[in-house]
Amino acid sequence: MARNRNMARRINDKKDKPKDRKYVFERLMMYIVQYKYHVLLAIALAIISNLLALVGPMLSGRAIDAIEPGKGSVIFQTVFYYAGWMILFYLFSSIMSYILTNIMIRLSQKIIRKMREDVFNKLVELPVSFFDRNQAGDIVSRISYDIDTVNTSLSNDLVQICASLITVIGSLLMMIYISPQLVLVMVVTIPMAILYTRYRAKKIRPLFRKRSAKLGEMNGFVEEMVSGQKTIKAYAAEAAVIERFDKVNRETVDAYYAAEYYGSMTGPTVNFINNLSLSLITVFGAILYLGNNLSLGNISSFVQYSRKFSGPINETANIISELQSAAAAAERVFKLIDEQPEVEDRPGAKVLTEVNGEVVIENVSFGYLPDKIIIKNLFLKAKPGSLTAIVGQTGAGKTTIINLLMRFYDVWDGGIYIDRKEIRDLTRKSLRKSYAMVLQDTWLFAGTIFDNIAYGKENATMEEVVAAAKMAGIHSFIKRLPDGYQTIVNEDGLNISKGQKQLLTIARAMLLDAKMLILDEATSNVDTRTEIKIQRAMRKLMEQKTCFVIAHRLSTIQGADNILVVDQGNVVEQGSHKELMEKKGYYYRLYNSQFE
Repeated sequence: MARNRNMARRINDKKDKPKDRKYVFERLMMYIVQYKYHVLLAIALAIISNLLALVGPMLSGRAIDAIEPGKGSVIFQTVFYYAGWMILFYLFSSIMSYILTNIMIRLSQKIIRKMREDVFNKLVELPVSFFDRNQAGDIVSRISYDIDTVNTSLSNDLVQICASLITVIGSLLMMIYISPQLVLVMVVTIPMAILYTRYRAKKIRPLFRKRSAKLGEMNGFVEEMVSGQKTIKAYAAEAAVIERFDKVNRETVDAYYAAEYYGSMTGPTVNFINNLSLSLITVFGAILYLGNNLSLGNISSFVQYSRKFSGPINETANIISELQSAAAAAERVFKLIDEQPEVEDRPGAKVLTEVNGEVVIENVSFGYLPDKIIIKNLFLKAKPGSLTAIVGQTGAGKTTIINLLMRFYDVWDGGIYIDRKEIRDLTRKSLRKSYAMVLQDTWLFAGTIFDNIAYGKENATMEEVVAAAKMAGIHSFIKRLPDGYQTIVNEDGLNISKGQKQLLTIARAMLLDAKMLILDEATSNVDTRTEIKIQRAMRKLMEQKTCFVIAHRLSTIQGADNILVVDQGNVVEQGSHKELMEKKGYYYRLYNSQFE
């Protein structure tokens, strides 16, 4: 047991370890290289587009140098000549840039689609424990907002950076060609801009990481409040909820403000440094012109190239906040993708077939937290076709037993056996398909009633679905609906009552041809008359099946073959209803307490 707790600590420590920029960049590159031909085409277009744009300042300088007093017609012919070529080069550059933008949008969409697929596939693979630890809103925030943030950076910022790199290199080469002396001015200002940008990036990165985390927290809170609106209104707790939301919202806004405020400081500062370099170029350019070392056209061209050179650096500084935001968002996405999936089946795990339904829980101990044991040395034997009821106060460990039977969690010590086979030696898929299950929290998806009932059985026919609905006592209600079994159920079944939702999930369980059945508070949301109908149908359903029923309403399980009385993780009593009532022990007091 101690070994299991230590292992849990090591896993948690590993998952909490923060990732760095290099890690995030490498992971993004893994997605980008999958579309290498798109990337190569984009790079080629970026090079062509920016090289064509770099010709313009040189032609502009030659047009200026062509000006000579007293030669108007000749001068204008030359000026128009160079101006025409400038328009042509800029036109082709714009066309290439337009094509490049479209390619990058398509590329980013392909990458984001693959990223979303990876995230969703990971969610399907994750154990139940992950969803117990994380808010649904935060998970949705990662698959929507965070991935959208990465998408914006890929489609816009990536193109900007690639184009900037080409422009900076090309402009530098042209400036060296025109006047190596003037380039020395940039030796002072450019390192200042680069060092300042790197310094600010280190300061800003944690702020954007916090911003993404706070947004996830707010989404989680909002998701909880939206799903619990009826409860909030029933308890007239609107004011308290608004107060809590204001606090969460204020923290989120503060995180946004801090990230955006300090991120926005980088651009103007770098812009000032670049303008400082322009002032120095103007002064030293004038000196060189007076010494006949540089023409006016060359000075004009050099100034334009200096703007092209410093402009991308300034733009990169302006988008540094977006890059930091994208890095923080990508880190959260990759952290989810890197979550430990449900433990794989043991090598050589067998598929559970021809189930008889004998279930034995032998000396099992378990806890959700490494230092807190919930189930201690539990022993239970259920014969094939028997009905075992599990009762006890809230928190006694009833639902935990079901989680262990289904292997949503694995036991720490002891073992669980089905037909004398240890369940950890069986594949999870075959184990779980051996059970039909009706949970206390009903779940319906957006689709037809037929689809919802047939969910657990592949290729179910209409006759089978109708038969299951009749057994569950819901058939007559379905036939009264406008479209019968083809009626569309809203998301989470909001257009039908709680009791009807419960009956549909019971019909779903009835349709599944399983030898074992689990009912977790299965009749908690129906009225007394409906409950009687369900109990009658359940008795028929339970024939030849090993059944486990969890219930607080002890009147529903008086006919159970064996009643397991759980208190604080221990089985304190076992036996039939009559035997336990005759003992006048814990079950006797629990049973009578419902009439007090």
